[in-house]
Amino acid sequence: MTKKPKARMDEIELAKSVFDEIIEETESENWNKPISKTAQKGGQIRAKKLSDERKTEIAKKAAQTRWQKSSK
Repeated sequence: MTKKPKARMDEIELAKSVFDEIIEETESENWNKPISKTAQKGGQIRAKKLSDERKTEIAKKAAQTRWQKSSK
């Protein structure tokens, strides 16, 4: 008895299956959580100490950096 060749996935199905695997892995991992509760508290305390003007400067610098990376 000869084996049937497996049906070949088209490109869209293959891309979707890869995407689904990546999403499944990232959802199962805690990659987006702070390392510790102490680190999280430190960020909150730092934010309270900063003036509104300094927070604005930091945000503008971060936005510029993001836009420079995406336009390259």
